[in-house]
Amino acid sequence: MAIGFQISGTGITTAIIIPDKTLTRKSRPQIRKAKFGDGYEQRAKKGLNSIEEEYNVDFVHRDKAVVDDIVKFFDNKAGVTSFNFTIPDTNDTTATGEKTIKVVCSDWSTTYSNSGSYSLSAKFERIYAP
Repeated sequence: MAIGFQISGTGITTAIIIPDKTLTRKSRPQIRKAKFGDGYEQRAKKGLNSIEEEYNVDFVHRDKAVVDDIVKFFDNKAGVTSFNFTIPDTNDTTATGEKTIKVVCSDWSTTYSNSGSYSLSAKFERIYAP
């Protein structure tokens, strides 16, 4: 699959949605730390999947119908139901240079224009679930 995600559902056209080339990934390790005297600290990872990841994706100057379908897809998922998102990964052992992760989208905004082409920005949060 190409980098992006597939939308489908009631009243939505099934399609592969590819974000703009400005995909941004933000990683934040979750740690536990204990502070001792003289400034000494001990650190350990919090759990098995200790790195939180966020992806900022943009869909700029897309047809109104496409943006409406993406928004409907996000509305249907309601920030609760996960979906697959394929991202670039140069460490991928299958030589595709991509990997698929599970994400939720709980934050998106749409920019409307009079020209009939809309833009959409969204934040995906990686989740670790089967």
